Amino acid sequence: MTTAEELIEQEDGNDDLFNNIELKVDPKQSPLRIDKYVITHSALGSRTKVQAAAKAGSLLVNGDPVKSNYKVRPSDKISLVYPKSQHSADLTPENIPLDIVYEDDDLMVVNKPTGLVVHPGVGNINGTLVNALLYHIKDLPGESKERAGLVHRIDKNTSGLLVVAKSDEAMSHLAKQFFDRTISRRYIALVWGDFDEDEGFVEGHIGRDSKNSKNYTVYTRGDYGKHAKTHYKVIERFAYTTLVECKLETGRTHQIRVHMKHIGHTLFNDEKYGGNRILKGTIYSKYKQFVDNAFALCPRQALHAKSLGFIHPTTGKDMFFESDLPEDMDLVIQKWRNYAQAIFNKNME
Repeated sequence: MTTAEELIEQEDGNDDLFNNIELKVDPKQSPLRIDKYVITHSALGSRTKVQAAAKAGSLLVNGDPVKSNYKVRPSDKISLVYPKSQHSADLTPENIPLDIVYEDDDLMVVNKPTGLVVHPGVGNINGTLVNALLYHIKDLPGESKERAGLVHRIDKNTSGLLVVAKSDEAMSHLAKQFFDRTISRRYIALVWGDFDEDEGFVEGHIGRDSKNSKNYTVYTRGDYGKHAKTHYKVIERFAYTTLVECKLETGRTHQIRVHMKHIGHTLFNDEKYGGNRILKGTIYSKYKQFVDNAFALCPRQALHAKSLGFIHPTTGKDMFFESDLPEDMDLVIQKWRNYAQAIFNKNME
C-alpha cells in the first residue's frame, strides 16, 4: 500500500496530470459533432472537457485545431489533450499565505516555498498548496475546481515557480503546452562532485526502482519507465560540489534528482537519493564538520525551480518569470564558495 509519505514525495513532474486521447474515425462514419463523437468513443465522459479543449486549441483533427461543433468525417484522426481530475471537490479552502508572482483572469504564477506540499494525499488533505489555491482563487469552474488549477507540480522540499490555471480553457491550453514540451523550465541545483564538461545532457527512461519502490531510477535499456531528458550547464564549481542549471525537456517524477544521481552527481542533502552524506571530499574531521554545518543551513535537497516560460492561453504572448534563490540555498552556496576560495588561496601560497 502507498503511504502518505510516498504520496507526498511523488509530487514533482507532470506525467500524471493530463491524458491524451487519439481516435481514428471509422471510414463509414456519418457526420457527427466531434464533442458527441469523442464522448461516445472514449472513456472521457465529459462533453465540457472536449469543449474546453477545443476553446484552448487542444482538440485536433488531422493535426489542425477544430471547434467543438466540427462534424467528424470518415477516417479523421482526432487528438485531444485534457487534464485529469486530481481530487474530490470537498477539500477545505485554507487561508495559507502565497507568494504570488503574477496573476490575471486566466492564471496565477506562484513561488512555492520549501516544505509546502503541492497536492493532497492519503492522510494529508490539509495544509497543501491546493488548499491555499481553493481559498485564494474564488469561483473556479468545472475541471479547474477539481484540480485547483494545477497543471504541474514540484516536490514538497523543492522550492520555486508553478503556474496555476484559473479557467477550464487556460488549464486545457497549458496542459497542451506541457504535453507538447513547449514549456520552458529551468532549475538551479547544488550537486556533489565536479563535472568534466561545462554542459551536457542526461537521457534515459525513468521508472520505479525495482529494489526500492519508493524511489525512481534510470533504465538505459528496454522500454520500462518513461523517456526523460535533462540538459545541464555548470554555473560555478566549489571543489567538491558544483552549482548547475538544469533545463527539463520532459517532466518525469523526481527527474532532476534521479538523472543527477545517475551520472554521479547526487543533489546536495537529497536524503531520498543518498545526498545527505559526504560523497566527495576529504576524510578530515574538520571537513566533516563543515559539511554537517552546510546540511544544517539547507536541510533539504538543494533544488530550486528558478524560471518558467509559457504562452499565455488567452493573449498568445510569451510569458517568462524568474525567482530568486531562497535563503537556505543562498547561504549554503555562499558557504561552499568561501570554502572553495580558501582552498584556492591555500594552493597559491
